[in-house]
Amino acid sequence: MWDQRYNEDGFVYGTEPNDFLKSEYCRIPKGGRVLCLAEGEGRNAVFLAKQGYIVTAVDQSAVGLKKAESLAAKCGVEISTVVADLSHYDVGLNVWDGIVSISAHVPPLLRKSLHRQAVSALKNNGVFILEAFTERHIHMAGVGGPPASNKELFMSLEELETELKGLEFVIGNEVERHISEGKYHQGDSAVVQIVGYKTV
Repeated sequence: MWDQRYNEDGFVYGTEPNDFLKSEYCRIPKGGRVLCLAEGEGRNAVFLAKQGYIVTAVDQSAVGLKKAESLAAKCGVEISTVVADLSHYDVGLNVWDGIVSISAHVPPLLRKSLHRQAVSALKNNGVFILEAFTERHIHMAGVGGPPASNKELFMSLEELETELKGLEFVIGNEVERHISEGKYHQGDSAVVQIVGYKTV
């Protein structure tokens, strides 16, 4: 599915970073190592590289990551890319200054495992930044997020507070906001936003 979507002309989610990431990235220690989960065509990874971070982008789509590499080259920065299914990717232990998860909607069992691993993979005082669609999005006019038939893929603040135990949340909100990110993320949307620091 994702190879097919990313094989379209242009960047289907645009080339500008996610607004929430753009407003909060500076919490990640300057010049640190950052992992971007389900990064697709690379807009967030390239943005972070332009800010001086050492960035690794992981996605299951080789097509998406090839476009990410092209975008990085066009912007005069370097990123590392890894083609991998997140169910088989080893995020490591105490290695990242930041982990970014923007619209990384995966099945609940994988999500819970991935989030536990992400907490362990952060260095002390490392930062986890997440934005994802909530189920309330189904009833809004915006385009994006999982299909209504896959409600288990949406996230909630309550679930994330459990899954990300070991982080101190400085932001933990479910909000409605306007999104303009290419043709697949558009309009008034319902999302959950997390910024958490590794404290244990």
